[in-house]
Amino acid sequence: MISSKDTIAAISTAQGTGGIGIIRISGKNAVGTADGIFHGKTSVKDMDSHTIQYGKIKDTKTGEIIDEVMLTKMSAPATYTREDVIEINCHGNILIQRRILSLIYENGARPAEPGEFTKRAFLNGRIDLTQAEAVMDLINSKTEKSREAAVLQLSGKISGYINNIIEKLLNIMARIEVTVDYPEHDDEADTAVIAETELKEIYSDLSSAIESYDTGRLLKTGIQTTIVGKPNSGKSTLLNELAGYDRAIVTDIPGTTRDIVEENINIDGILLNLKDTAGIRRSEDVVEQIGIKLAMENIKTSDLVIYVISLSEEDPVDIHILEEIKDKKAIIFLNKEDLAKDGEADNIKEILKGYSLGENIKIVVSSLKREKGAEEIKKAIKDMFFSGNLSQNDQLIITAERHVNLIKQSQNAISDGIDSLLGGMPLDMLSVDIRNAAEYLGEIVGMSISENLIDKIFSSFCIGK
Repeated sequence: MISSKDTIAAISTAQGTGGIGIIRISGKNAVGTADGIFHGKTSVKDMDSHTIQYGKIKDTKTGEIIDEVMLTKMSAPATYTREDVIEINCHGNILIQRRILSLIYENGARPAEPGEFTKRAFLNGRIDLTQAEAVMDLINSKTEKSREAAVLQLSGKISGYINNIIEKLLNIMARIEVTVDYPEHDDEADTAVIAETELKEIYSDLSSAIESYDTGRLLKTGIQTTIVGKPNSGKSTLLNELAGYDRAIVTDIPGTTRDIVEENINIDGILLNLKDTAGIRRSEDVVEQIGIKLAMENIKTSDLVIYVISLSEEDPVDIHILEEIKDKKAIIFLNKEDLAKDGEADNIKEILKGYSLGENIKIVVSSLKREKGAEEIKKAIKDMFFSGNLSQNDQLIITAERHVNLIKQSQNAISDGIDSLLGGMPLDMLSVDIRNAAEYLGEIVGMSISENLIDKIFSSFCIGK
């Protein structure tokens, strides 16, 4: 049966061929397990903590030398898991790593489950749940900005914020307990007024955190972006320009792009998940019809739509596309300015004004052949989604849907509490809603509210002896 007290081991580096491979062992028998297969000048148990030693890994049964390695010993609690940890740096051949790992298993360790080292760091109190989640976000980050967001979460930015809110809720609850149990200490009406004011402030703070999720989600997963327009408007050329290489086929033949062409593009630390779609027009071609249908469907699910209009066409504006994008964040890209009649761009802008487009739609005039427009689109995207300011050092950014859902549940509990106060319910009834609000927030960081509540009530006020 799997136990959290078992000694565990796993390969910590990515699989494949490399200069170095790292095998990690964690648990109360990590030192003894390593001692059975490592041969150096000093035994592993006699090594000082946080020191490294050269030696050889040998098969205990045959005496065969498997590899020359560097072994690092780290004694609890000053380790990632707060358990004894051994790391073996061997050569990066996967066959060598697996052979060493097999010997480790034979000497008493078991295979680590996915994420079990970080799970133990959480269970042993080294990190909270938000920091544990940040570890995987950091590993999976695809841009500098998503890395920064993960590092902030790993450093305790979110848990510090959440713990501060919980502290405020527990203070309100403690004050209510004192007022109810010792009415001579505080007047119930005064306590109710103070509680209502403070709960409204907390509710507002939590709303700000929820609002940050729009930014956090985009930093973490990228902006889902769809390029649409009529055939030969320059959609594929724009994709290639943003990607920096010829990702999509570009020809003068209408209908060249039939399927969705996808590319992930890094724009100054922002991940753009870009889709080039089939040109939207009436077509009898069954395959092209499918591509056009997919294009229209992608408009609905995108965070951003780039609608490419060719200024060289006689009738360049597609009313159906405008209807689909008018309430979304979109960039209308007026392309081929070099082929247009004088004043055509201004004429199109005037036409577009008549369609009651939303405030989140920007218009960019361009000529991709003259290398004009791509940089303007990049700037428009940054301004549209991040107000041109990507600094995260002084602001809280929520990146996980789990956190947002729990914050909303906490807000609902706070709202219920405020309603009960305004409805004239007894003051002690408010404690139930505050407890629920605090417990929802506690789930974010993985803490037990009950123990903290008991400590808070009896440490903050001099009640009894």
